[in-house]
Amino acid sequence: MLNVVVLIGRLVRDPELRYTPAGIPVATFPLAVDRPFTNQAGEREADFIDIVTWRKTAENCANHLSKGRLVAVRGRLQVRSYETQDGQLRRVAEVVADDVK
Repeated sequence: MLNVVVLIGRLVRDPELRYTPAGIPVATFPLAVDRPFTNQAGEREADFIDIVTWRKTAENCANHLSKGRLVAVRGRLQVRSYETQDGQLRRVAEVVADDVK
């Protein structure tokens, strides 16, 4: 089976670096990726995709990337579910990046 995602886009905001209780670095940031076509008004639209990086890649992203920067991301699509504090079930799709250039 194959689960590979390659995206090129611009950071919507600076990466947010956190640490798990075990001390593992994790960074998240949304990436704006232009669609390959225009809408009826002739304007280009974008998809906003959540990116997650771990360990050394997370620290590098937090230290060297900033809002507006053009980056290439290679990783895998991950869909997960979680329960909110008020008991609602939510689903999240995100790209877990192995490589960010």
